[in-house]
Amino acid sequence: MAQEIVFSIGGKEFAALPAKIDRKKLYGWSEIHAFDDDGNECTLVSTDSSGTIVIPKGGVGLGILSDDGKWVERSRLKTVTADGSDAKLIPSSYGRVNAPVKASEEDLLDCSIAAFYHMEAGEDFVKAVGGDIYKFDYCYRDAYESSPAFLLTSEIDGKKELFMFIGKENAFEFLGLTEISVAEDTEAEDEEDGDDMDFSMF
Repeated sequence: MAQEIVFSIGGKEFAALPAKIDRKKLYGWSEIHAFDDDGNECTLVSTDSSGTIVIPKGGVGLGILSDDGKWVERSRLKTVTADGSDAKLIPSSYGRVNAPVKASEEDLLDCSIAAFYHMEAGEDFVKAVGGDIYKFDYCYRDAYESSPAFLLTSEIDGKKELFMFIGKENAFEFLGLTEISVAEDTEAEDEEDGDDMDFSMF
């Protein structure tokens, strides 16, 4: 069952129920099925590295080994930052009051959007967002990393609707003018290397 997300804007709290907009419903999808010569549907299996042992579905799993090759239980693992200190656990967006701040169009366009939701919210929440863009850190569940999320409204059939976009910040690389190159004049070189004859050669 979907959960509500609570937001705080302008000192007031608003609740909204996100409904994911499925890309399959918008664009459709395709499926590939394999059949044998008798018309029976094939089942996907795995093989070992030699290709001689067939492993049925569900027979392959992931495990974690220590440097000396011993099995490590997942409960013994912990997340740390680059400097080795313990990472801070971020609570789920569904279990806290989110405080979005105004963002620019550039902030939104600097992200690759991975998912978007229609927010079932009251008119007072839609009016509070208005024509602005709001940004906050989104976590589906308690995690050590969050994703940038945006709230904005759009008019559909004459009615303002609220949407939430979840994305990932893009890492852009820019070229600077630290080195200035001089373009070579190829036409001038062609003129110098022309067919002029030097009669002193004869």
